[in-house]
Amino acid sequence: MSHFFTALHLPIGYFHVVFTIPSELYSLFYKHKKQMYTLLFKAASETVKELATDKKYLGAQIGCIAILHTWGQNLLFHPHIHMIIPSGGLTTTGKWQSSKKKFFIPVKVLSRKFRGKLLSFIKDQLDESLRDLLYKKEWIVYCKPPFKSSKHVLNYLRRYTHRVALSNNRIANVTNDHVTFKYRDYKDGNKQKLLTLSGVDFMRRFLLHILPKVLLKYGTMDFLVIAIKIPNLDFVRSLLMVSSNLFNVRNILH
Repeated sequence: MSHFFTALHLPIGYFHVVFTIPSELYSLFYKHKKQMYTLLFKAASETVKELATDKKYLGAQIGCIAILHTWGQNLLFHPHIHMIIPSGGLTTTGKWQSSKKKFFIPVKVLSRKFRGKLLSFIKDQLDESLRDLLYKKEWIVYCKPPFKSSKHVLNYLRRYTHRVALSNNRIANVTNDHVTFKYRDYKDGNKQKLLTLSGVDFMRRFLLHILPKVLLKYGTMDFLVIAIKIPNLDFVRSLLMVSSNLFNVRNILH
């Protein structure tokens, strides 16, 4: 695993893209978590991979790390993928192709490609009216501020790959019957608020986010995976003129 994270230590920027699904799919995803989460990873990664190889956007094979989150700030069910994408990739001729400073795929193109991918995977589990509704709806895919360096990516992974739905420092008060916790209301200017739930309702919401057995909450794709195998990692470094004498990422991740 340490070799995998070492592969991230390249002198390039990294983009942060979030893939969400419409609320109309929440019931299906909750009933078939393992299957749906696997398809969510597949749809998001194939979307980015296929668009990146198009010369109109980048014309190169890219890598990515995808992290599954299933919750919103209020602990309600909200499955979505956080994807970390390097600002460049390997061309078919073995050269490094850098991307623009801004994310190289238009968000609307990304969103519609993702919509088509995921719906094609699950169309047999949707009735015709719901399928038509979801094809007409604009899905939300957005770019967060990019990471400034690989060290920022590693710090992000340290915090988020093993995060649970609610950390202790967000719990404001606990009584025999109720739990009060802090959350951010993104629909109200990102204001921090307090939410009080009964003990039963709090546990119900928290348990929504237990993952099925044998399901990783993060996945990887292409050269970030290829790069962990020597000599491919050395090849990627040589293209970017990076020394193999890297910092110890284990110290950052633990």
